[in-house]
Amino acid sequence: MADQSRIIIIKCDKCKSKIFKYEKVGRGHILRCYKKRILEDNSVHEGKILKCSCGNKIGVDKGRFIKMNVVHNV
Repeated sequence: MADQSRIIIIKCDKCKSKIFKYEKVGRGHILRCYKKRILEDNSVHEGKILKCSCGNKIGVDKGRFIKMNVVHNV
């Protein structure tokens, strides 16, 4: 059975602001957000650290993907 993709909105856990519109493939937690699947990016980039506009740390840029702080399946 092939996994189907779906579009999800990733929000800040602290302030509930929209951070990413992301094409999710598969089941489970979001541990990595692959850059080619990010459809809309509202995050603040401080070097390799990604933050919400409220200052909450979201993840770290690792090149092809962003290593996320654990985001549970939405």
